[in-house]
Amino acid sequence: MIDLRALEKNEPNSFMGQPYETGYRSSLKNRGYTASAVDEVLELNKSRKALLTEVETAKAKQNKVSGEIAKMKRAGQSADALLKEMQALSQDVRAMEVKASEADQKVTDTLLQMPNFLHHTTPVGSAAEQNQEVRRVGEPRTFSFQPKDHVTVGEALGILDFDRAGKVSGARFAFLKGAAARIERSLIQFMMDVHSARGYEEIIPPFIVNANSLRGTGQFPKFRDDVFWITNPEYYLVPTAEVPVTNYFAGEILDGSDLPKSFVAYSPCFRSEAGSYGKDTKGLIRQHQFNKVELVKFTRPGESESAHEKLTNDAEEILRQLELPYRVMALCSGDIGFSAMKCYDIEVWLPGQNAYREISSCSNCGDFQARRANIRFREGPKDKPLFVHTLNGSGLAVGRTLIAILENYQNEDGSVTVPSALRRYVGVDVIKPT
Repeated sequence: MIDLRALEKNEPNSFMGQPYETGYRSSLKNRGYTASAVDEVLELNKSRKALLTEVETAKAKQNKVSGEIAKMKRAGQSADALLKEMQALSQDVRAMEVKASEADQKVTDTLLQMPNFLHHTTPVGSAAEQNQEVRRVGEPRTFSFQPKDHVTVGEALGILDFDRAGKVSGARFAFLKGAAARIERSLIQFMMDVHSARGYEEIIPPFIVNANSLRGTGQFPKFRDDVFWITNPEYYLVPTAEVPVTNYFAGEILDGSDLPKSFVAYSPCFRSEAGSYGKDTKGLIRQHQFNKVELVKFTRPGESESAHEKLTNDAEEILRQLELPYRVMALCSGDIGFSAMKCYDIEVWLPGQNAYREISSCSNCGDFQARRANIRFREGPKDKPLFVHTLNGSGLAVGRTLIAILENYQNEDGSVTVPSALRRYVGVDVIKPT
C-alpha cells in the first residue's frame, strides 16, 4: 500500500528520485495507469477527514450537553428539553460515524487497488520487449544434433506423463515418474541446502492461507481470480510461499537489532492462470500446480537496495552450480509486478525452445507489503516504529529447473546427463530410457 500521508504532503522520496505525489503520478503513467486514482484517493481522504471533524464536533457538543444535564439535575431543575436534544445528537453522531466508517473503507479500498511506486532506476517501457539485460552468464551449449524440448525428451524417457494427468485432474497438470520425480525432489533439497548455507533460515509454511494474507502481499483484491480457493470457511491455496512467509510477521513490531531477516521456504504453488489461456499450454512451463523454493527478506528501508542485489545473486547461485546458462533482466515499468518497485527476472536458456525463459523474479517491494500487512520495526525502546522493506524471489522454480536440465543436458541417444552438483542427491550420473 502506498503512503497516503506522504502522498498528501508530497514529501521527498529517495526511492522515487522525486517528491512522493509527483513521483507516484509519474510511476502510474509509466506503468500504463492513469493518474486519476491519485486525485480520487486524495478527494476521498479529504471527505473522510471532513466527516471525522464533524463527528468530533458533534461529540464535543454531546459532552457539553451531557454536562449541562448533570448540572440541572443536581440543581433539581427539569432537563427534558436538553434530554431531547441529547437524543437527537446521539442519532446524528451514530449516522455520522457510519458515514465516516464508509468513507474510511472507500479510501482503503482505493489504496488497495493502487500499485507500488517505481524505483527511480526501474527502466521505463510499455512491454516485456523493453526490459533491459543486466548480465548474461554461461554460454549455451552447441549441440551436434537438433535439441528437443522437455516434453519430447521426458515422454521418450517415460518420466513425464501429461495424458494421464489430464485424465485425473485436467489440463496443465503432470505426473512426474521415476527419474523426473527423483530429480524434482533432489532439486528441492539441493536448493534448500544451498540457500541455508548462504544465511537463509529454512521454513516450510502453511500451504493454505486466509484472505488477509493475500491482501497483505498484494494478490488481493486485484488478482483474486488467479488463486484457487476453498470455501466454508474461506481459505486459499498458496500461489507462492511469498504469501505465508511475508505475513509471518504481520501485525508485529520487530526489534531493529534482529534485521535483516532472511528465510528460504519450500512450498507447492497453485495458480489458476486466469487470463493466460493459450500461453505455454504444452509441458511444464505454466502449470496449475508446481513446486518452488522461495527467498524472502525483511530489511531496514536503507538496506533494501543492497539486499535486492544479494537476493538476486543468491538465486543465480543455483544456476551457476547447475552450470545452466542464464541472463538477468531488469523489468521495465510496463512489465513489472503490482507489488514491486524494482524487479529482476532471471531467465534460463532452454535449447529445445531456442529461447531464454523466466525461472525467477526477484523483487524489492519497499514498504508496500509492510504497510498492507502492518509489519514494522523499532530501533530502540523509545524510537518511533517504522515500516520494514520486504523482498522476495524464487530460488528457484523447481519445475522450470527440471525443464532446463532435461533440455540442456540431453544427449543424442535420448538419455539425460545429471548435473554434477546434483548427482549426490539423484544417485546416478545419467538418466537412460527404460
